[in-house]
Amino acid sequence: MPAAALAPSVRTPFASAAVRRVPVGSGLTVAPAAAEQDWNMRQLAAPVTVPRVRVWTYPAPGVVFGCAQAALFDEAARAAHTDCELVQRRAGGGAVLTGPWMLSSSVVLPPDHRLLAGGTVSSYRWLGVLHAGLLRDFGLPAHALAPDELARRPSDPALAWACFGGLSPWEVIADGRKLVGLAQLRRRHGVLLTTGTLLYRPDWSLLCRALDRPAADVTRLQAATTSCAELHGNAMHVETLAGSLAQMLADVLGELATDDDT
Repeated sequence: MPAAALAPSVRTPFASAAVRRVPVGSGLTVAPAAAEQDWNMRQLAAPVTVPRVRVWTYPAPGVVFGCAQAALFDEAARAAHTDCELVQRRAGGGAVLTGPWMLSSSVVLPPDHRLLAGGTVSSYRWLGVLHAGLLRDFGLPAHALAPDELARRPSDPALAWACFGGLSPWEVIADGRKLVGLAQLRRRHGVLLTTGTLLYRPDWSLLCRALDRPAADVTRLQAATTSCAELHGNAMHVETLAGSLAQMLADVLGELATDDDT
């Protein structure tokens, strides 16, 4: 696929906002969702030879649609029910509500990397287990959902449109509710793995309003999800969690590409 075709679709008042790097030690980038998606796609525009990692949070709310949700993206952009940034990503899955309540990561790997052996589902295992272990280190009762455990859990088809409305293998749950979502994009030049962790409870009404969903879906999303702050009893310091995540990823991946703005 040509590089030009990799650019995400965007309807946003925030697309030109500056990307801000938090001081050394946290490994955190504060940027609009459109900037994150643009960075992700640029990494796959040329052969990936060394792993690259970036950890993100967002200065303002945004809705990021999955690659199969082009019609929903177009409808939301036309309806303009929200001032949130609207972006369509190239990875699959449901719509994600990004914002200051979310800590995300992008992991870009060469196509022949050892952690990708075994196929798409197996590629998630190490990343889900890593996130669950990190959150347990912070005192949260988190665990990665194995495929056999997932098969025994009921799903809510009414929330199939929302990333955090359902569960996939190796995503992270706590107290039976979703805490970390995973997504993946495979291209000839490399593989992108992404994660999103709920730091505190999002305003799910922003997501439902953008997609013109009923108020009942807000209640369903609240029941299906949890957050670090709810589990911990206090707000968690995003820079501390980001720094720990970046360090754990570096420990697992070994040599990383220079962390510049490529």
